[in-house]
Amino acid sequence: METTLTTAAGRLLRPWDDEDAAAVLTAFGAPDMAGQAGRPITDLDTARAWLTERRQAADAHSSAVTEHGTLVGSVTVSAIDRRHDTGWISYWTTPGARGHGVAADAVTALAGWALGELGLFRLELGHRLNNPASCRVAHAAGFAVEGLERAKLRYGDQRFDVELHARLATDPAPRWHAPSSRAISTS
Repeated sequence: METTLTTAAGRLLRPWDDEDAAAVLTAFGAPDMAGQAGRPITDLDTARAWLTERRQAADAHSSAVTEHGTLVGSVTVSAIDRRHDTGWISYWTTPGARGHGVAADAVTALAGWALGELGLFRLELGHRLNNPASCRVAHAAGFAVEGLERAKLRYGDQRFDVELHARLATDPAPRWHAPSSRAISTS
């Protein structure tokens, strides 16, 4: 996404740049994020390659989520299908930013942009059933539960069920409120 958006809580969604590589490497170094990139992010070169893919994707808009100049997460609308005006939302936050409303705030802002300015009608997202925090993000960002996809994801030799959520352009905008202000750890 070449647009910079400001979220309800004052965070910025901005285009990725090569200077984000160290923060991306740190984020994917967290044990629960290790398999989430589709391939290992193990050094600055693989982090830069991940960033390049985000910037060059033809059917996606991916943004760095920053707070006070610090990278605290990522939010993306991908798999954009112009025939059906649909897209897929994905997101992650750095370990120090979790529990501060970062993901819900960023997803709400990106979804509003995608359903408005980008002209999409339907956005979907999914989360592993063993990730209740991601479910809270989906609900806070106005995504309704639509069903269960059994054994959809595989990480290593383990399969995970996924709960599917969607938000339509005709759905009411969520009433998202930032949690009480807390300092975000950058470690």
